[in-house]
Amino acid sequence: MGGVSRGDLTYNLDKEQNFYKMQGNVSTANNGGFIQFRTNIKDLPGIDFNGIRIMVRGNNQEYYIHIRTNLTPLPWQYYQTKFKVNEKWEIVEIPFNQFSKSNFYQPGSFKSKDIRTLAIVAYGKDYDANIDLGLIEFY
Repeated sequence: MGGVSRGDLTYNLDKEQNFYKMQGNVSTANNGGFIQFRTNIKDLPGIDFNGIRIMVRGNNQEYYIHIRTNLTPLPWQYYQTKFKVNEKWEIVEIPFNQFSKSNFYQPGSFKSKDIRTLAIVAYGKDYDANIDLGLIEFY
């Protein structure tokens, strides 16, 4: 695939708020265009969640959440939605029905019990990424 984007992830404490900071440079050169941090999701309870709640702040840019399920095993298969951050902490709730599929042959929707990975992604254009994540949970 190529790509020359670069990024760093750190774990921080600011005024008693723990958070992850992802920062770096997103470059579309050489077929690139993203940096991300991703986590595996295991053993979700049998509850049918409706969406994702995040607490974020950053540099007034758009970012994405990518979800992969047991039906999206390939790297280019995921469900995504975008959100914008500003310089102050903000709670953002994103219902699963606002996620769109990356490929026409994926199912049109997914259930929370099928989620396998979740990623915060800086994507698709040349820019400096700087996003803090203080909370991420299903609701």
